[in-house]
Amino acid sequence: MAEVNGILLLDKPAGITSNGALQKARYMLNASKAGHSGTLDPMATGLLPIGFGQGTKALPYLLDAHKRYVATIQLGQTTTTGDAEGDLLQQQTVPKLTASLIESVLSRFRGAYAQTPPMYSALKQQGQPLYKLAREGITVAREARGIHFYLIELLAFTDDQISIQVWCSKGTYIRVLGEDIGTALGCGGHLIALRRIGVAGFDPLEDMHATTKDWCAWQHVLDKSLQSYLLPIDRALMHFEAISLPMPLINRLAQGQKISAQDLGYPLTSSAPMRCYDQDGKFYGLVKATPFQGVMLERWMN
Repeated sequence: MAEVNGILLLDKPAGITSNGALQKARYMLNASKAGHSGTLDPMATGLLPIGFGQGTKALPYLLDAHKRYVATIQLGQTTTTGDAEGDLLQQQTVPKLTASLIESVLSRFRGAYAQTPPMYSALKQQGQPLYKLAREGITVAREARGIHFYLIELLAFTDDQISIQVWCSKGTYIRVLGEDIGTALGCGGHLIALRRIGVAGFDPLEDMHATTKDWCAWQHVLDKSLQSYLLPIDRALMHFEAISLPMPLINRLAQGQKISAQDLGYPLTSSAPMRCYDQDGKFYGLVKATPFQGVMLERWMN
């Protein structure tokens, strides 16, 4: 297989797993190495960042990033999985919905929140994925995890459905949010549609440089025209500041050496990683400040 390097912003369709979409794109590019950032359920659609070659090294920095979704919740029905792919568990009467009633419920979830992961998830219990236990009818205790909802906005509603936009931290299960909203309304609920519309660094609503024009439609994967949608690796890291260094210093970093503040010419004060470029604008990877405000290599990506 060929050495392919870059980032692909795949618009994943419904009905395929994130890994299935990854493997198909990898096959079509004949790429030797690939990975994705942030699993989407088979039912879900939308942004699935895929890294190829050196681009896989940027993926961990997206996993910790916040994400944005549009979700539709069917009220009055609960399912085994919390979404439309599960079996119906219970039906209840939906109260008369008003914007003020829905808003009063949504306001309970904004900010810091402790969310219990669902049984139908890839989390493991003693090495066994929870979803496998769930399929066997086994339920085990799961520890609630601290997450954060930066935004939960009501987009539309009918007599028995509501659509919301959610901007949240990593590790959030929108299926569980849908169930919790249904429970808070006293009628239960489950997700019938979910679309991811942004990941930090690739969020058109937040980042000026981000645009959905860079997204690769599934059809481009199928007809092998996805090559033109490969983005440079540093596009996955635009939420970090940039630093430009002369080549002698970059060569020293590549050899594992630390650069003193004196050799750098100024002290570094930021504790966060920084995108490192040479003076011609070529990207090399991430660097970070040393304890003495010099610079050291965080991750080589060239």
